[in-house]
Parts: sequence; C-alpha cells; structure tokens
Amino acid sequence: MKILLLEDDHILCESLMEYLELEGHSVDRAHRGEEVFDLTFEHKYDLYILDINVPDVNGFDILKELKESGDDTPAIYITALTDTSSISKGFNLGAEDYIKKPFDPEELVIRIKRYYLNKDQKIVYGNLTYDPNSRLVQKDGKTVGLGEIQLKLFHTLITRQNKIVDSNELMEFLEQPNTNALRVNLAKLKNKLGIEIKNIRGQGYMIEKT
Repeated sequence: MKILLLEDDHILCESLMEYLELEGHSVDRAHRGEEVFDLTFEHKYDLYILDINVPDVNGFDILKELKESGDDTPAIYITALTDTSSISKGFNLGAEDYIKKPFDPEELVIRIKRYYLNKDQKIVYGNLTYDPNSRLVQKDGKTVGLGEIQLKLFHTLITRQNKIVDSNELMEFLEQPNTNALRVNLAKLKNKLGIEIKNIRGQGYMIEKT
C-alpha cells in the first residue's frame, strides 16, 4: 500500500515509517497539515494515517477538505485526543479507524491488515485474474511471474482502472527513473500479459476498464 503519514512528532513519525516500510508499504511523511494537501495533489494514496493536533491545519479539517473534494481514500486517526466527542467527530468525518496514543506500532499494522488488506477482492480483467493482497497474477488460470518493478507497475495501474497515473509516480518504482526506462518496462508488461496500457500524452498512463 502507498501510505501518507501525518505526524508532527518527528521521532514517532520516523519510527512508524520504518515499521510500516518493513511490512512492505511505501510511506510518505508530513509533519504539517499543509504538506498533506501538497502531497495528495502530487500522488494517489491507498491510506491516510493522520494525527489531529498538528501545525497549520488540524487532522479533522484535513480529512473534511479531502472528503469534500471527492477524495475517498480510507483514513485512520492516531491521536492523544481520547474524549468521546473527538472520537465521534473523527468517525463522522469519514475515518475508518481511530487509534489512541500511546500505542504499539504492531497494533497499527494489525488494524491496517484487518480493515484494508483483507477487503481487497480479486480483480478480473479479460483473461487475467489479480489478487492485490497476495500480488498473484494469473493468465488463463496459469500463474504469471512478473519482476518486482513490473509487478508494482501492474498493481498500480490495474487497481486504478480508468484513472490516469502520473508518469512520475510510476517512475518511482524504477531503479534508475527516466522516461525511456518506464516505456521499456511498460512495453514488457504489455507483451507478457497481453493488455493495453494507454499513454495519455503529457500526463501518464492508464488501463481502461474492459
């Protein structure tokens, strides 16, 4: 999962970031509320983890603005605010979960797996079947082996069908990010799976729904 973590305690932020990355997630961090809007403008995330009492814009107002703009990305609040009214406000704004500080990082991982990873359903696309949880790709019922880079590219595109994925976001998966290397990897992916990956000039790439 690609996660955006908002936490103004630098030590806690670094600790949670390292823990989540060890679990295989890609994590971007923000220490101030305004940074969240900059990052969400540039990237698409699978999950927001938001502290509430942070500089600039608090976590409540951040999620409210994101939801009002049509962003339906799931969110978890991590906060020292433990009063009933704050918890109620968090859920009313659309948060999926609310974790009270202090907490064990393992609890956060368990919540993510419980509420998000287990909700993933297999994606059927033509003669392809893809399980976003196990990252298993099958073509005509037979498993297809993809390299790490191609699998990340495929996962990002297939889970966001009919949405343009910015080229810069896709290039983050490459060892040496550049336009030509991205084209080569996407061409190999297309040939191996027999799918069409549309190039939206000047914007990025997308897989259209069948």
